[in-house]
Amino acid sequence: MTGEDCEDCPCGGDGGPVQPSIYTDRRARMEVQRRDIAKLLATVGGLTAIASLTAPLAGLTQVFERGYNGPVYSDGVHLVDGEGERISEDRLAEGEQLTVFPEPRPGIEDAPTLLVRFPESAYGGGTNMAYTVSGYAAYSKVCTHAGCMVSDREGSTLVCPCHFGKFDPTAGAAVVGGPPGRPLPQLPITLTSDGFLVATGDFEAAVGPGGGE
Repeated sequence: MTGEDCEDCPCGGDGGPVQPSIYTDRRARMEVQRRDIAKLLATVGGLTAIASLTAPLAGLTQVFERGYNGPVYSDGVHLVDGEGERISEDRLAEGEQLTVFPEPRPGIEDAPTLLVRFPESAYGGGTNMAYTVSGYAAYSKVCTHAGCMVSDREGSTLVCPCHFGKFDPTAGAAVVGGPPGRPLPQLPITLTSDGFLVATGDFEAAVGPGGGE
């Protein structure tokens, strides 16, 4: 039998032995095709996996970069404490204070708010009594001098520890000492029918330094 009699035999046209070629061996060609298909599927699978990982990362980037530019408070926004608990009417006794925040907007740097409670008869001066309820008044905690948090107290006077700005919460948070040039902005508040404190709008003036100093 010669090479002309059997094209698939491992022999040459002159009758001598030759090595089979993958280009003429059908089984070898099929094996190459199967390997190429497997590589292609592996590549597609890898790209799909990478895409599935990068999609959530892209979403997180959007979340981190997204800023909030609206009002700090608005009508009907509940006041909550640092644990996210809503503030009920009986939360504070007269003479006490608490740092509160707008319920649905955590993380806003201008959000910290000082909630105080005094007898109704104690309020006067620049206090907007229409913004008070059941002895409660609320003011921005951000000092109007340099933006520090007004976190200390001397008697009933609110004190900023940075430059010792002092504010009287019974007189509309008027400045009674130190360098601030204007009062802490007051927040209008009321009680809901089920007895929780809510805002009826945003702060009456700009929060923090500037805004009329």
